Amino acid sequence: MVIPNHVAIILDGNGRWAKAKGMPRTYGHVKGCENLEKICSIAKELGVKYLTVYAFSTENWKRSKDEVDGLMKLFRNYMKKCLKIARDNKMRVRVIGEPSVFDEDLQARIRELEEYSSQFDELHFQIALNYGSRDEIKRAVQELAKDVKRGALDPELITEETISGYLDTKGLPDPDLLIRTSGEERLSNFLMWQLAYTEFYFTDVAWPDFNKAEFEKAIQKFNQRDRRYGGVKEE
Repeated sequence: MVIPNHVAIILDGNGRWAKAKGMPRTYGHVKGCENLEKICSIAKELGVKYLTVYAFSTENWKRSKDEVDGLMKLFRNYMKKCLKIARDNKMRVRVIGEPSVFDEDLQARIRELEEYSSQFDELHFQIALNYGSRDEIKRAVQELAKDVKRGALDPELITEETISGYLDTKGLPDPDLLIRTSGEERLSNFLMWQLAYTEFYFTDVAWPDFNKAEFEKAIQKFNQRDRRYGGVKEE
């Protein structure tokens, strides 16, 4: 079985999962965060080299204050706990998105985790926080335009690779497989540039219930796809 080099996951369904159990949405986020720890270990065990997850979007600020506050508290705890997860899995962690809007203590924990885990390379784990693909592309275009304006970049020589180099995912391979849990079938402003030729897998399973068997099922489906990248396979 071919294991995708880079798997991206939209972690969906925590709140609905909790509500179905008669629990508050924050309970679902806690359980979803616990499951993320397990999936990191499972991804490494399966042979995945890059794992990128959508944890908090630029649109998620629209949720209730109580839910957002609960998520911020959860992120603080997770960043601290992730130091051990990074060590155990020899896992390098990067946060993509725009973390500068977070409170300084959370930003400090992100920096600490990124710096500490930079020594590892067995699994590359990217967490999208305050991330939106349109915002990412906007920021990339702004930086690219600045470089053109100061003469550091010739606009006639801009390639797709040039643009990729200005994105939050600079230096990372594009995802081979995108998984979205909990039944929704849309990108929701996630990695729109990077997912141009990615295989999509949608499952009704909510994120807190997404386990090794479900991960393997997604990879099996991936193996059934004929990846031609716009070309035609010879008969």
